[in-house]
Formats: sequence, C-alpha cells, structure tokens
Amino acid sequence: MGWLYMQSLKGYSGPRQYLDAQFSFSRPDGTSKVLRSALVGMRVYYAAIEHIRPETSERIVFAAVCLIHYNPRDREGYIFGYKDMDETVGPNEANCPEAILNLLTPTKYAYAQAWRARCRENAAARRALSCKPTPRPGQTIVFDTALSFSDGRSLDRFEVVANPRSHRTVLFRAVDSGGLYRISNVKRLTYSLIDPGGSHP
Repeated sequence: MGWLYMQSLKGYSGPRQYLDAQFSFSRPDGTSKVLRSALVGMRVYYAAIEHIRPETSERIVFAAVCLIHYNPRDREGYIFGYKDMDETVGPNEANCPEAILNLLTPTKYAYAQAWRARCRENAAARRALSCKPTPRPGQTIVFDTALSFSDGRSLDRFEVVANPRSHRTVLFRAVDSGGLYRISNVKRLTYSLIDPGGSHP
C-alpha cells in the first residue's frame, strides 16, 4: 500500500491514537485490537495487533508498522500521512520496542521471524548504549581508534569540556593543541574515560 494523506486526525489527539483506532475494529470475519503501540521518533508507528477469527476462535498477535509523516503546519493542509505494512513483508524499520515484541504470537513467516530478530538485536544495542558511561566535563576521553577531522588531524585523546551553548552536549578539547571539536554519536565509538586525578570511572 502507498502513502495515505489527510487534512485532519478526525478528532484524535495524535497520530498514534488515530492509528490505534484504525487497527481496532470488529467485522464478520473477525475482530482486531491494538494491544500496545508506540510512535518512535515521530517517524514510525509500531503496534501489536490481536486478531481473532470467530468461526475458529483462533488468536494471533502480529506486528504492524507504519511510516509516519506528521506536519501540522503543512502549507497545503495535508498534515498527516502514513504508509502501513505488517511484519511479514520484512520492514526496513526495525526499532520496535521489546514490550510490543513480547506480545506477538509465534509466526511461520520467514520475513517476520527475521524482522523480529533484527528488532531484538537493535533493542539490545540500544540497551548497551544506554548503559555506557557518558563523557562528563572534567574527564579525559581516550578512543581506541584515532578519529580523523576536517582539519586533517587524527586524534585519540581529549579533555571533555562543557558546551556553553548547550547543556545537553559537550565539546572535546585536544590535549596537545587545545583545539575544540564536536564528536557526534560519541557513544557509538569505543573509548575509556579518566576522571580528574587519573582514576577510571
């Protein structure tokens, strides 16, 4: 299915609430209910959907994935669009929260199995990153591999300093020259931290 755009959320408070309602219904061929959903980064909607067939009482819970485009200030008034799919097509987006994955019933579809495995791997990687110590001002950071910068230098040791323009980020001062650098996605790199006085945290 392609993208579907609309000019309102039809009274719902947000994209997640709208999609929850779209996937929850009762029809002669069965009932569907969203057991749990999440909107990740305002870009992707994930949901565990329970489907029950009345003639057999068969119950399955599968994952739905929707790509989201939400812009309340769209010039043409089309504030919300989404593209829906289910796990059996092996979506590229694979950051489904584990709380949703845990609700899914077993599946025989290979693409769905592979997608679930990728989601689990990504969730484990996110947990590892969240547990990794965050560089703090005053510490020294030493990278396992030297980093290359646009000024032509390759450096592996920096002093961590406060960013006067943002309390959420830090800057990195080269130990030898005093030059300041920004390092994006620093937690994805391998490093060790040395507290003031020389002790490792």
